[in-house]
Amino acid sequence: MAGIDPKTKGQEGDDDVVGLLERLGDRSIVLVGLMGCGKSSVGRRLATRLGLSFVDADTEIEAAAGKTIPEIFEDYGEAHFRDREHLVIKRLLAGGPQVLATGGGAYMRAETREAIREAGISVWLKAELDVLMRRVMRREDRPLLKTADPEQRMRELMAARYPIYGEADVTVESRDVSHELVVKDIICALAAGPLADRIVAAAESKHER
Repeated sequence: MAGIDPKTKGQEGDDDVVGLLERLGDRSIVLVGLMGCGKSSVGRRLATRLGLSFVDADTEIEAAAGKTIPEIFEDYGEAHFRDREHLVIKRLLAGGPQVLATGGGAYMRAETREAIREAGISVWLKAELDVLMRRVMRREDRPLLKTADPEQRMRELMAARYPIYGEADVTVESRDVSHELVVKDIICALAAGPLADRIVAAAESKHER
């Protein structure tokens, strides 16, 4: 079993962390949500808090392709990128337990959602429009926002994707507070009774196969 990071040992909620790790087994905690919701920044801190490795699916896709994600979009189109993304995420899920951050569109693919459900516990980092826009406009490597009206495009993405993100096991509000507070919210949500029961049931089902 992975251990709590010694630097954070003794923090409030250690019992939740230990219990969560025991129930998690070899499953991954998979962060989903729109660009700008904090999957990478929060994910790294969550992994540190739990003593797990952190993996960013987008980084792994770029490494496998030898190209940046904007270059993949430009050279091959979004459909090709989504195929690569699905294969990479399936491969990464086999390496749990870990904290895995996925790209904003990954969870929209039914096969990817099923793979995550089979080998992971999904956490939707839900954020309001103003929060997302403040964050995403700091960077210029967002292929889906290369439009004349990025805010309208973000509204469209929220309308299309939020109902699907809502299928995640846990929803945690991503807001303008310290990342540590969001990490605490995630751990509390994952340690809650109903989800804990699903983790145990899923693990038992997996071992019976």
